[in-house]
This record gives sequence, C-alpha cells and structure tokens, in this order.
Amino acid sequence: MRKILGNKKAISTILAALLMVVIVVVASVMVYAWSTGLLGSLLITPTAGKEALNADTYSFYNGTMAAVNIRNTGSASVSLVTYYVKDPSGSTYSNTAWIGPTGIAPNAVSPTNFDINTVGNHCGGCTLSGGSAYTFTPGSSYTITVVTSRNNQFVFTAIR
Repeated sequence: MRKILGNKKAISTILAALLMVVIVVVASVMVYAWSTGLLGSLLITPTAGKEALNADTYSFYNGTMAAVNIRNTGSASVSLVTYYVKDPSGSTYSNTAWIGPTGIAPNAVSPTNFDINTVGNHCGGCTLSGGSAYTFTPGSSYTITVVTSRNNQFVFTAIR
C-alpha cells in the first residue's frame, strides 16, 4: 500500500492555520479601509456649493421700507423666498409668500427691499405676529431674517 500512495506531502496544519490568519487580516484591513472612506475618497462626489450672505449697505424709506444690498459670499447661487423683520419689542412682520431675488450669483450684490406696510397690502402678503404694528423709527435696531430656497436662514441687523 505504501508503494501505491508513495511519499505524498501535504501542507502542515500549522502552515494552513497561519495562511488562514493572513487571509483574514488582509480582508479585515480592506473592509476597514472601505468603511472609513479611504477607498471611498477615490470616487468623485458632486459638490453642491455653500450658501453665504452678507449685508453690504442698508437704508430706510417712508418708515415702512428697508432696502438692503445683499452680497452672496458663498459658492452657490442663492434664491430668497421668505423674510422676517423684528423690532426691539419682538413684534415681527413676516412674508412667506414673498418672491424675492432669485439666482444671486456668487460674489454678486442684490438690492433687496423689505416692506412692513400692511395697509392696502403693499408688502404683498406680509403679516404681523407677536406684538403691535410699528414703523421704522430713528435710533431703533431691527433684525431682518431671510430664508433661502434651500431653507438656510441669514440674519442681518439694521439700525435706523
């Protein structure tokens, strides 16, 4: 029987176990690298850009109109959809039906008017909440909040 089988050699049990450990370690490193994003960083992902707005200058007209030059300092085009104007006592005019400037390009300035005159519906759908009616009075500070189409909010303070 020995002559038939000859002198066949097989892999030893220790060498087989060592080979299995090496395979498992290499597979684990690959899974770890993929899950932490090391391999995922090789894929190209689109960038949506960043919205950022600043108020360059502002002025007041007729006691009910605030004109603000808004600069887009971000890397994405911005469209304004809603505004809120709050006085020092907390009374707030809001216009959620406002059609504000659209497509403000990066580094562009957009002259934007914020009207709080509800008489005769001058502001096109603005409403008063949280207090009594007011007009822009000299020496008072007002907070203007604008909301973009991406639902980001930017707050500006203006003193008449």
